[in-house]
Amino acid sequence: MPVRGNVTAGACALLALGLLATGCAGGRDDAVSAPPANPSAAATPHGYVEGAQEKAEQQSRLLLNDPRSGDTRVLDLITGETHEVSRTPGTSALTTDGRFGYLHGADGTRVLDTGAWTVDHGDHVHYYRAAIRDVGRLSDGSGASGTSGTSGASGDPGDPGTRVRGDAAVTVVTHGDGRAETHRRADLEAGELGTPRPLPGRHAGAVVPYAEHLLTLTDGAKGAPEAAVYDREGERVPAPDAVCEEPRGDAVTRRGVVLGCADGALLIRADDGTFTAEKIPYGTRVPERERATDFRHRAGSDTLTAPAGDRAVWVLDVTERTWTRVETGPAVAANTAGEGSPLLVLRPDGTLHGYDIATGERVSRTKPLLKDVPGTGPDATAPRPVIEVDRSRAYLNDPAGRRVYEIDHNDGLRVARTFDLDIEPALMVETGR
Repeated sequence: MPVRGNVTAGACALLALGLLATGCAGGRDDAVSAPPANPSAAATPHGYVEGAQEKAEQQSRLLLNDPRSGDTRVLDLITGETHEVSRTPGTSALTTDGRFGYLHGADGTRVLDTGAWTVDHGDHVHYYRAAIRDVGRLSDGSGASGTSGTSGASGDPGDPGTRVRGDAAVTVVTHGDGRAETHRRADLEAGELGTPRPLPGRHAGAVVPYAEHLLTLTDGAKGAPEAAVYDREGERVPAPDAVCEEPRGDAVTRRGVVLGCADGALLIRADDGTFTAEKIPYGTRVPERERATDFRHRAGSDTLTAPAGDRAVWVLDVTERTWTRVETGPAVAANTAGEGSPLLVLRPDGTLHGYDIATGERVSRTKPLLKDVPGTGPDATAPRPVIEVDRSRAYLNDPAGRRVYEIDHNDGLRVARTFDLDIEPALMVETGR
């Protein structure tokens, strides 16, 4: 696919802290490259992953889908190349856990390994790239499961409430009726779904893997969903005494798991295996339609954004335990990289605006980038564009224009690159994080 602007591949570098030295491959270094030979156990370097290449920088990719045609692409942001994968029509939502893309639809949830991910060990980080491949469709929790390359058993056909959350060890599927089951991450990484393990009980909202446990909300005696914690085997362990009325939305941050509640957010943290909960209230009564229920943020950031009705955006600073309502005017999409970066807001006229979160002042804006903004006007039911953010760049999908914009949010919202596509990218997520 043609790309306008400069495309800079990652320079050759030695990985920090004296880890594996990684050379830059010449020519195509993409999803179809052959995996390296498996070294002997004695020669296996630190961080080695069979079938993957370790790189010195984050291997970001965009997974894109057109629900009407089913056309699906993976855009490699390092090489600028676009990879065609099998079609998935009727996709109602597209989510990711940083590596795997989950295409939710009436016939189940398709799992696609985008072949890019990050492993964070705290004091150092590993970046990997591997082949793009289909994993299958998630099971319905009855014990049946799909296999790589087949449709398998679908999960709650027609249920738009199926949610998938994952970490380095486990992937959890929570259905709209509150049932949940876990999948071993190692199986997905091997291109298989494996055998799902049902999680006891019914759950309000998504079950979230965190700190080698599973966090959830269950119905209790207090008239509102109560915090509950399970171990990896599905056994209940001591949980903090906390409730969350009308839960909607969740996010994992370095400070803990944030759950959206009617009166604000519930933050659940782990310290040496002990879980605690803290409420972060709005501080004032917030009408239901203006509550924060759809959190978006940069992976690894502790600054969350969420729509606050039609004319403002909530910013939750998890570190400071504070909410800020930024009066942006009509907002179609919003996100921020956090840590002093601007709040990015797409307006219905197709312009992108940057706001100083502390003052609420608009500090930058672009010319109209999208001529037709889905999800607004007569086409209000169409998927709205999204803003994906990493430390230095933001990505905005333009379905009608068949393109994706790369924005330098640290340089006055400068358009750094424009990726022209052969599909309408109505749905988009970023992986490799």
